[in-house]
Amino acid sequence: MGVPKKIRAEHARLCEEASEHDHRYHVLDQPTIADAEYDELFRRLVALEEQYPELGTPESPTRRVGGEPLDELPSYTRRVPMLSIANCTTAEEFREWVEGLQTFLKKPDEDFVFSVEPKIDGTGLELVYEQGKLAVAATRGNGTTGEDVTAAARTIRSVPMRLRGGTPREVSVRGEVFIRKRDFEKLNARLSAEGSEKVYSNPRNLVSGSVRMLDTRIVARRPLVFFAHSFGAMEGASFESQSAFSRAVAGWGLKVSPDVRICKGTVEVEKAYADLLARREGLDYEIDGVVIKVDSFALQEALGTRARSPRWTLAWKFPAIQRTTTLLQIQVQVGRTGALTPVAILEPVPIGGVTVSRATLHNEDEIGRLGVRPGDRVLVERSGDVIPKIVQVVKSGGGKAFKLPKKCPVCGTKTERDEDEVISRCPNFSCRAQIEGHLRHFASRNAMDIEGLGSKLITQLVEREIVRDAADLYALRAEQLADLERMAETSAQNLVAALEASKRRPLNRFLMGLGIRHVGERISEILAQGFATLDALAEASAEDLTALDEIGPEVAESLAAWFARPQNRKMIEKLRASGVDPQPVEALVGGVLSGEVIVFTGMLENMTRDAAKALAVSLGATVGSSITRKTTLVVAGPGAGSKLKQAEEFGLSVLDEEEFLRRAGKDGS
Repeated sequence: MGVPKKIRAEHARLCEEASEHDHRYHVLDQPTIADAEYDELFRRLVALEEQYPELGTPESPTRRVGGEPLDELPSYTRRVPMLSIANCTTAEEFREWVEGLQTFLKKPDEDFVFSVEPKIDGTGLELVYEQGKLAVAATRGNGTTGEDVTAAARTIRSVPMRLRGGTPREVSVRGEVFIRKRDFEKLNARLSAEGSEKVYSNPRNLVSGSVRMLDTRIVARRPLVFFAHSFGAMEGASFESQSAFSRAVAGWGLKVSPDVRICKGTVEVEKAYADLLARREGLDYEIDGVVIKVDSFALQEALGTRARSPRWTLAWKFPAIQRTTTLLQIQVQVGRTGALTPVAILEPVPIGGVTVSRATLHNEDEIGRLGVRPGDRVLVERSGDVIPKIVQVVKSGGGKAFKLPKKCPVCGTKTERDEDEVISRCPNFSCRAQIEGHLRHFASRNAMDIEGLGSKLITQLVEREIVRDAADLYALRAEQLADLERMAETSAQNLVAALEASKRRPLNRFLMGLGIRHVGERISEILAQGFATLDALAEASAEDLTALDEIGPEVAESLAAWFARPQNRKMIEKLRASGVDPQPVEALVGGVLSGEVIVFTGMLENMTRDAAKALAVSLGATVGSSITRKTTLVVAGPGAGSKLKQAEEFGLSVLDEEEFLRRAGKDGS
């Protein structure tokens, strides 16, 4: 028997009313009914869905309360990457950035209009709406791939299940999830009263952990807030400026920071910065600077992007927050590269909402410069994401001067220090600390992503000499793991399965996991796109390597040195013998542009430059920033200049935007 028509009508009315009241309370801060009335309406809605389960659609307001715990968070690959933002710390650096924009556009007198917004200290989130309905919510991750946290996002009251008014066919709205200061204090007080072992030291950690929780019923009890600030992909709508987009977003039912300012010229931006800095402590959410964007989307498109960040936006960080405390002792850590790093152990002190008990001392030269000794009262600084550091000694404690040990504190090997370096290193590649560091890096999310292989387990495996390098991981058996501390039969089997699943990771993830000096995420991607296989990369000459965009002599030398070491070659062979088979990037996507090396120049009319690049890469192409002997294809739009002329001189194939989209399988509309 179906749902009676009368019940469907009542359910639809209650959903509409509940959504409207959620919007008024959580987005507009203008409630129109008492809490008790809302609760009564909500209880009736729940009762109807319990009686008629088919009424409980994903868009129902009842989904705000969370559901049964998930087994894991799936990954989500976005069409348009979320790039990092360049930053500055002074007015001089800000003005230099503006002058750089003017020089790039060849408009020395351009008086830009900027959008200036608070840089919220929260967690980045992308909301993908299809036909106005929330389809996916994903964390930033590595920029291209994040975690699918849709279930958790549905519990955030300021995230609409369905957008209002005339909305695009598809839009990915990006923003920041945070918790207000007063709500953070209340939540910690409640957790403490309930006897919880987990009381959070700062709002950002709470938010980051919350959106990734598998049990969304817990997330639903946390008053998280979402502020929208930008978009990734968009179909079915276009805007002239950031400010026009922000107005549209507010009309769709999303919350936008009330502290966004539109400023003409550098003087107005500096005033907006000073105003937010003065009001920082009084704001009800944590901020650590401002984000400045060129307001015009046409100018944004003309300015384009660098390798890792858009050229048209800048984060201007606030001055660091400082406090004094006592330096209790100096410990020495050994990293995966053998570097010996002194770490200050401090008497815990709250700095900017975070309890700080450790600070970096960088190296022995820095300790000498500061003149710091155990027992001293020191000034400690924390600024944004930067690791806390000691700025100066306030009062001497009379302790002994610190000397970096001449032998590795872990394995006892005599340390070495190159003349052109300030860092002492343990040269023993078999050092337990280095092995553990390499394994943690190899298993990390942005590398081989081996779920369940945490630091404590790695320490046990190395201490018991079960694992000596990454290749040994793939010889682990479930019964072997089940005997270790904090490991049960199920978790052991899950880890073995995770290891098996990691054997066919993309080549760039595998390269990242090897931990080669100077080879991070971006360089790994460039190398994986430039060389189809690990063998091709291992045999590449310095000339072959430096022919790739962004690969300089330092990276080439580091790669050559790594592949020249016998123990590294031996490990690669062991990995292969265990079934590890890094996949060529092109082979994974099987795209129609596989093998092409594309350079974009000029303006695009139907999509942003970033979206076009992401589309090309998703179809197997490599995207370059300049024309080289490896370039095979150039996509040129209006305003194309020297690159188009160079392409014609080289006799390269040149496509316009419509031809590129047709070749990519798009209709170009």
